[in-house]
Amino acid sequence: MSKESLTVRKNNITDKEANTSIAVFKIVDGIKDILEDDRQQKQPLVLSLDEKLLIKIVKDFVFNKHKQCMIGITGESASGKTTLVNYVSKALRKKLFNESYTSLCCDDYYKDTSEELKAAGSYENLYKTGFSFDKPDAINLELMRAHLISLKNGCGVNAPEYDFVTCESIPNRSYKNPTQAILAEGLYVLGEELVDLFDIKVYVFTPFEKIKERWFTRAILRGKTGSAAEHQFNDVNATAQIYIRPTMKNADIVINGLTSAEYIEEMTTRIINLVDDVLNFYR
Repeated sequence: MSKESLTVRKNNITDKEANTSIAVFKIVDGIKDILEDDRQQKQPLVLSLDEKLLIKIVKDFVFNKHKQCMIGITGESASGKTTLVNYVSKALRKKLFNESYTSLCCDDYYKDTSEELKAAGSYENLYKTGFSFDKPDAINLELMRAHLISLKNGCGVNAPEYDFVTCESIPNRSYKNPTQAILAEGLYVLGEELVDLFDIKVYVFTPFEKIKERWFTRAILRGKTGSAAEHQFNDVNATAQIYIRPTMKNADIVINGLTSAEYIEEMTTRIINLVDDVLNFYR
């Protein structure tokens, strides 16, 4: 290759790298502006975020379509984890990004206890045996870990589905693609069994009284009322202190569980549009 060709190639690489650097900082600065607007809200979405992580996310994943990003989202029962995932996903689907991410939920990996429920005759009697739905061993975290690793290695998986009324686990219910972004959501996602798998770790923080209100509303839909519901909620609260609340220290981002679903979608859409506009300009 001639000296002139080498010079042209060097200049082209330099220009490309310079444009990428400019684009990275425009995206980061734009997100900072969005987060500053967010901080002015009565119920901001983002309570804390590591700024170094923000730069890393943009550099490593926005500009590298071949690099996979594993995102773990946790929080207490009824904190708003599923709402966060659903409305972030809704915003992504509106931009036709539905093929770029896959989500897994801890709830789908509950172990089958339908026979135990039948034998006990009721939820209340099942709890009297000492059974708890709110300890890590109630969920097949080994299978969930194996599925996450398979997705990370580019292999699709068949996730189970759990029926909260009958306590039945239905295997191979939902096929999951090995996409660029993998979202894992659930009670024990940032616990010691799974936390090492994630590039981005998110904790949804919600005050106790709001959690209690939401939990009892949802319990009715799952067939739990009266003393059975009271017993389980007491267990939920006690086990959260041991297994869930301490995992907030592992989080890179803390999200406010009091924000509305509409605001989650709005914030996600603003960030998506910002990234899209900058990438289109510098392509």
